[in-house]
Amino acid sequence: MARFEFKLPDIGEGIAEAEIVAWHVKVGDTIGEDQQIADMMTDKATVEMESPVAGKVIELAGEVGDQVPIGSVLAVIETAGADRAAEPVDDSKDERPLADGAVQATPEQAEEIPVVAIEEAAPKPASRPRVEPEVAKNEPASAQVLASPAVRARARDLGIDLAQVKTAGDRIRHSDLDAYLLYNGGSVSARGGTAVRADETIKVVGLRRKIAENMAEANRRIQHFTLVEEYDVTALEDARAMMNRDRGSNPKLTLLPFLITGLCRGLAEWPMLNATFDDEAMVVTRHGPVQMGMATQTANGLMVATLRDAQSRSIWELAGEIVRLSDAARSGKASREELSGATFTVSSLGPMGGITSTPVVNPPQVAIVAVNKIEDKLVPVDDEIEVRKRMNLSLSCDHRVVDGWDAASFMQTLKGYIENPLRLLS
Repeated sequence: MARFEFKLPDIGEGIAEAEIVAWHVKVGDTIGEDQQIADMMTDKATVEMESPVAGKVIELAGEVGDQVPIGSVLAVIETAGADRAAEPVDDSKDERPLADGAVQATPEQAEEIPVVAIEEAAPKPASRPRVEPEVAKNEPASAQVLASPAVRARARDLGIDLAQVKTAGDRIRHSDLDAYLLYNGGSVSARGGTAVRADETIKVVGLRRKIAENMAEANRRIQHFTLVEEYDVTALEDARAMMNRDRGSNPKLTLLPFLITGLCRGLAEWPMLNATFDDEAMVVTRHGPVQMGMATQTANGLMVATLRDAQSRSIWELAGEIVRLSDAARSGKASREELSGATFTVSSLGPMGGITSTPVVNPPQVAIVAVNKIEDKLVPVDDEIEVRKRMNLSLSCDHRVVDGWDAASFMQTLKGYIENPLRLLS
């Protein structure tokens, strides 16, 4: 057998190390060539590591959350090589030692495992007959109690013998079970209550750790202030519905492409919000193009994908790029370039957006806007009351470089576009 050392390759320019965010194999596993063995994270991009050889894993570099330097050994794999003859594996042995104290089931144990699982999963035929009349006739009269199916099911789950429960009425009720539990030192299990989950310890690694570090750094360095403004989006929603009815092969329009178009036009008039701030050099850069960051929820946490040159794209183009970038972020296929370089960020939770929010600025940017949910409200219009669709936008800014006047002016400029959708389409 030969010993093959799989070293962590160079997976990005300027990357010195990568974090282990998931192992897909363990010591003792037999793997095939090109089989995925680990997920490594650099910045906010996750890279899948595949084994270049087939063999048996005998060593791994560390645990989830550990940092591995580029060029160091990630895994050691025992392969069939020319230096030593391949030795057959005796599967009949009871003891099969593994590295790092790992334990592997013997063939006899492995044969027992599925039998136990099947027996545990199988229904227990004796449980139902115990409460059926034909069985109850052989039991004492005290066991032949009256109770609803729900009460019987709850008593069974709690391990309570209904024959031992006292009742003042003609049948046992949930309150009688509660009294029985209290009298016997137990706790009341409310009708329809939720089962208590066991405590769970989760190691903060990978993207979640980077989010935690970035949020802590943002709150430590940036002096935030948040401004909330309400917008009437009735006409905008009508325009969106009309365009979707005749969209042909174009992607379905959400509210976000319209908002991004309005944001880009507002930022052109108030460029101090489309800026980045180097607080060590004390230099603010006001950007011309809008590199729009889009906060995207993924299975691993929040990622910000960058929609390049958003100010130059039509609403239909924005819709297509939003879908593409969101899919790339959620699948972990987004490139480093697609996850960096934003000059302004929009965060939207759609119908779950709440009434208002206080988004955190993503440095070195100086502003971020959060989109809250749309609600129907009774609004006075020309001395009459109408039902209008209203929505709040929450703008957070870095108060070190953005004044309240600038933020309020930007929000009012944005209102002129959002509430008059023809201006967005012209």
